[in-house]
Amino acid sequence: MGLGGCIVLVAVGAILTFATDWELESVNLDLVGVIMMLVGVIGIVVFTSVLRRRRGVIVPPAQNTVVEDPNRRYE
Repeated sequence: MGLGGCIVLVAVGAILTFATDWELESVNLDLVGVIMMLVGVIGIVVFTSVLRRRRGVIVPPAQNTVVEDPNRRYE
């Protein structure tokens, strides 16, 4: 599940919790919405932590250093 899926879970959970007034006998829609929001937030946190680990510091390749010896003369 990507970042977009997690955001959709949070949005649908918020809609079920705060914007609906449906009454079902066997299902508490407020609780389902809260659970969906929690799963979405946990998914966002996990996704961003994995993304942060993938971004590594790119070390430039080592450059060859030239050391001149003052005692040697090249002619």
